[in-house]
Amino acid sequence: MKTFDYTVVVWKEKEGYVSKCPELGVASCGDSISDAMESLKEAVSLYLENAEALGLLEDVEESLTTSEKITSHVEVMK
Repeated sequence: MKTFDYTVVVWKEKEGYVSKCPELGVASCGDSISDAMESLKEAVSLYLENAEALGLLEDVEESLTTSEKITSHVEVMK
């Protein structure tokens, strides 16, 4: 069994919280930050199970195992 390290982004919306894993494009939601994060963990786990079953796990593995990840905020004016 492999361990994967992925990024979690969580933000507040009108009806709750949205969580997203940018490496995989997987998102989920919950009534609280912890609920949203737990739901995302389950969604990512299911995504990885399906990727493995389809023989696609190697395609996403590098983005989850790299030791160098950078996150940043960028301001856009309109």
